[in-house]
Amino acid sequence: MTDAADTFDLKRTYIHLLPGTGAARIPVDDAFWAEIATRTELYDGRLVVLSRYAADWTHWERHPAGEEVLFLLDGAVDMVVEQADGGTRVIALRGRAACIMPRGLWHRGIVHEPGDVLHITPGAGTEHRPL
Repeated sequence: MTDAADTFDLKRTYIHLLPGTGAARIPVDDAFWAEIATRTELYDGRLVVLSRYAADWTHWERHPAGEEVLFLLDGAVDMVVEQADGGTRVIALRGRAACIMPRGLWHRGIVHEPGDVLHITPGAGTEHRPL
């Protein structure tokens, strides 16, 4: 039986999948992603994050430490991915689709219909840059 004290909102508390078989709750505030480079305790393992996409991203993002899994729970989102040759490609996420974002490639979201996206992502080295 699950106690209500054991449950949490994945949008405000991420899960850190530790190396091996462990998992830990990570409280999140508005500064979390701006400060990710200083959160060295999150460098090993993966973060499980639920994000609401209500508007197009205002920045690019990349994960040099590993691939990121994106799973669309609802809505309609295009992921724009910068390619090594300087071009871009679009990954259309529709109808509970998933994709693997390649390591180190800049990407951003274009929202066609607001929705929730589940991320499984490395915390180490995550970078952001403005559009």
